[in-house]
Amino acid sequence: MLDTGLIVYPGFQVLGLSMCATFEIANTLAQREVYGITLLSERGGLVKTSAGFAVETEAFDARRFDTLLVMGDNVVRPVSPGMSAYLRTASAITRRLGSICTGADALAQAGLLDGRRATTHWCHARELQKNYPSIKVEEDRIFINDGPIWTAAGMSACVDLSLALVENDLGEELARMVSKQLVVYHRRAGGQSQFSVMQDLAPKSDRIQVVLTYARQHLKADLSVESLAQVANMSPRQFSRVFTSETGQSPAKAVENLRVEAARLMMEAGSHTVDAVAHEAGFGDQERMRRAFIRAFGQPPQVFRRAHRP
Repeated sequence: MLDTGLIVYPGFQVLGLSMCATFEIANTLAQREVYGITLLSERGGLVKTSAGFAVETEAFDARRFDTLLVMGDNVVRPVSPGMSAYLRTASAITRRLGSICTGADALAQAGLLDGRRATTHWCHARELQKNYPSIKVEEDRIFINDGPIWTAAGMSACVDLSLALVENDLGEELARMVSKQLVVYHRRAGGQSQFSVMQDLAPKSDRIQVVLTYARQHLKADLSVESLAQVANMSPRQFSRVFTSETGQSPAKAVENLRVEAARLMMEAGSHTVDAVAHEAGFGDQERMRRAFIRAFGQPPQVFRRAHRP
């Protein structure tokens, strides 16, 4: 059995506990108790969550765990000397250490992230980098695995991390079955951005939201103003005016951004040729995709593939 300890402290973000469901369902589908879950805290006993209710925990001791994961918080809190000491000691006998969100600060203070790549919630990433310059903080990642250390972004990224751990232990097929039971999409890749074009656009009306969803699902189709206006059941002139008013971008710019986002993820995954990426993302050819990447990032698409090679 893989003993898994979730390290909590007063005020920890309650969403982190959702990882327990991933491990629970993995046990059910594997038809054996693969994971044993223990909530740990420095002194043990009841520990209050960010939502106000408390959970029962066991105190730090010499027990050996297969995996230890430090929960995150809504704010960055000082890390106690006791937790730092426990993590340093545990690092010598634990197969995997990880963190959710601001839990990365605990690993950093214990010196466990020195010289490694790591991530955290995007709004705390720059502070983490400033406080610990020896860490390569990548703020635009869902999770990162660097050797025995796994760090994840904030909030729902804990589910992506737990699914990745299950996949690492039990294989992709079982992890996919777990995600299906959880009624979530199969886990987002670790290199996937914490940000989303769809979130940035944030239209006010369902009509424009439907158009954006259609565009994202049909990147290879004709996504001209005239075609999108038909989806919205509006005249091209009215559609263009309403779309720009609600999203702050022209339809053409929004479509390009959706295609760039899709292409970037495919380039980072490294499983398609550049020609295939340009075709699948709807650019048609490499040159149009290259110009779009330069406008968006100031770099050609090949840079993203090189940066994510193992």
